[in-house]
Amino acid sequence: MSEVTPVIRMLNAIERVGNKMPHPTWLFVLLTLFVVVLSAIMAWIGVSAENPVTGKTIEAVSLLSGEGLRLILTKAVTNFTSFAPVGVVLVAMLGIGIAERSGLLGTLLRRLVSAAPDSLLTFIVVVAGVLSSLAADSGYVVLIPLAGALFYAAGRPPLAGIAAAFAGVSAGFSANLLIGPIDALLSGITTEAAQLMDKEAFISPAANYYFMVASTFLIGILGTIVTNKIVMPYLEKSQSQEEVEDVEVDQAGPLDGKGLRNVGLFTLVFVGLVLLAVLPESAPLRHPETGSIVVSPFIGGIVVIISVYFALAGAIFGYTVKEFSSSKDVIEAMESTMATMAGYVVLMFFAAQFVNYFGWTNLGMITAIKGAAWLETLSISPVSILLIFIVMTASINLLIGSASAKWALLAPVFVPMLMLSGISPEMTQVAYRVGDSVTNIITPLMPYFGIVVAFAQKYDKEAGIGNIAAVMLPYSIILLIGWGCLLGLWLSMGWPLGPGV
Repeated sequence: MSEVTPVIRMLNAIERVGNKMPHPTWLFVLLTLFVVVLSAIMAWIGVSAENPVTGKTIEAVSLLSGEGLRLILTKAVTNFTSFAPVGVVLVAMLGIGIAERSGLLGTLLRRLVSAAPDSLLTFIVVVAGVLSSLAADSGYVVLIPLAGALFYAAGRPPLAGIAAAFAGVSAGFSANLLIGPIDALLSGITTEAAQLMDKEAFISPAANYYFMVASTFLIGILGTIVTNKIVMPYLEKSQSQEEVEDVEVDQAGPLDGKGLRNVGLFTLVFVGLVLLAVLPESAPLRHPETGSIVVSPFIGGIVVIISVYFALAGAIFGYTVKEFSSSKDVIEAMESTMATMAGYVVLMFFAAQFVNYFGWTNLGMITAIKGAAWLETLSISPVSILLIFIVMTASINLLIGSASAKWALLAPVFVPMLMLSGISPEMTQVAYRVGDSVTNIITPLMPYFGIVVAFAQKYDKEAGIGNIAAVMLPYSIILLIGWGCLLGLWLSMGWPLGPGV
């Protein structure tokens, strides 16, 4: 595998170009300054567009003006504090942080994969990787090395286990069986972008739920096929396991079983209470006027409900296994989780300024109107437009790895543009999620790529970025095609993407 193939040369070139890109936060700083300058130029030359909905002419507004300066100075704080992705993600992470720090999420992943029968090992590893997005970094630091050890113990190439887990954790990042932080984050950014066209627009965190549940099983199936039919035969011919030493599967703690039983009992009680608050006709979490569940406090508060569940479940597990000994430990778990979110908060501050500046200048609306008019001249179906958008997003993801940063950049342009072409914000968001996920595993700019390489080097000392990217390339291609086809079928059949969508 030391031969420099065309694929490795291409990926090395991508790495060199990507390394020259600024940090995502600096990217938004520079883009914000660019929007200010661009707004002055566009206003000076008189750029405008006619809103096809209202018939009004929309003109570019300069931020290099007295009014623009007043907006920039007086709205900087509220731009940030009212930016939808900030609050919901931090609230979700408070609860999930307790579950992660207590060891609950890592234990669940370990139990799920270790209990898999040999015939289902690959499928379980991939699906567990998909589900691990709820557990913050646990998928990368727990599941990927565990999968390598399990494959080695089963007499399979350990790098195939690492590849299968990496595919699930990273290429299947947006899918899940539960609503998690990524749903809240993306729907918040989508809401902000949709409000450029419709001030009353609101995209629920559950907007893509049905599609993402189906996607979880699709990724599991496609990941299993690629692992068993392509990756394993390739690695069996090219890898040697003779130098591997002291490979062990992590052992469960003595109280883990009791902790999981306690969490299971709590889960039954918690689900029962939620059902009582939702199912009866006069239940408090239904819409107070219509009685609807789809548009209701239940859906609107789903992130808080999930956060509370994980917080309580994590605390129960932590106390049972002696990871927590006092209430102070629970608070420290939340504090340590918030400390890891510092980079996210900084990024969101500048992303919020960029999104609001873009809205103030009317450049997003003008671009959307002119772009929608151009799309109409192409005479292609909405499904075709979305498939093109998936490929474009997957390509951009090779250079800009952050899902939130990329969506905050793309959403203000594409959400309004596609709304004018009859494509809902929920549809645009789900297409973005597909494209954003599938190429995570082949870009060296993904933050955890180096960690995966380090895990692989335990079994193959010559493994490097190019080797891992080459092994992961079949997953990326097959998932791009298969997941894109699922979305095309879904939209062609008119199936709902989520509750009420």
